Amino acid sequence: MTILIDDPMWPNHGTLWSHLVSDESLDELHTFAAENEIPRRGFDLDHYDVPARVYQSLIAAGATPVSPKTLTRRLIASGLRITERERRLARA
Repeated sequence: MTILIDDPMWPNHGTLWSHLVSDESLDELHTFAAENEIPRRGFDLDHYDVPARVYQSLIAAGATPVSPKTLTRRLIASGLRITERERRLARA
């Protein structure tokens, strides 16, 4: 299992957020999220947005901390990355 998390550095709703991804499969990602009580509403097509307050607990549960650049590269290489264009079309 390879679950990756970047540093909480994305501001929104009064806190900082991290991205949680799998470089294997979305099923793996959903399973890890569910096991760690991350609500499905945090899923954004290829990643979960997770608040800074759960960052350390997700690492303790097995997520590997990486830079945002590494997270993006690994997600692209996995074939799971959703482009901004695809994201806009999915929301239309």
